[in-house]
Amino acid sequence: MALTESTMIPLGTACPDFTLPGVDGQLWSRDDFHCPALLVVVMCNHCPYVQAIDDRLNALAKAYAGACAVVAINANDAETHPEDSFKAMRARARSKGYVFPYLWDEEQAVAQALGAACTPDFFLFDGHRRLVYRGRLDDNWKDAAHVTRHDLKEAIEHVLAGGDPLEIQHPSMGCSIKWKTRD
Repeated sequence: MALTESTMIPLGTACPDFTLPGVDGQLWSRDDFHCPALLVVVMCNHCPYVQAIDDRLNALAKAYAGACAVVAINANDAETHPEDSFKAMRARARSKGYVFPYLWDEEQAVAQALGAACTPDFFLFDGHRRLVYRGRLDDNWKDAAHVTRHDLKEAIEHVLAGGDPLEIQHPSMGCSIKWKTRD
């Protein structure tokens, strides 16, 4: 397992438009989310970093329902990592009780447009769908009991209060995205 840190696309970048299939059988687009904030999480099933935080992510989605929409996107190559296939995504979402859409970015276009590098990678957009936060969930991916700083929650609160992007943003870290080989 190689550790990768997310890239830092510029704050103010527009959320890429997308239409992707969800594990719930629906097609989801960026414009389907009408909350004052939108959190796009690039994640997958097999990554231990994601597995360590996905209950916290689900709790965050519940806590901010109606104020900050959460959508997760899996872009990993299912040919090389079958545990990240669409079928496996359905099973994981069901077993974990995800309260947010979990989408399949099979062509990896959305993850590329975001500049995502790792799983999990967090991108928070304001009501105009401009990037205001790209960073980590909190300061302890491994153990929720030892978290002392809730970076993403602070960023959501700041955006909902109408604030400018936070000056200090720590990159997310996790497993590298499993990109498809291109000819």
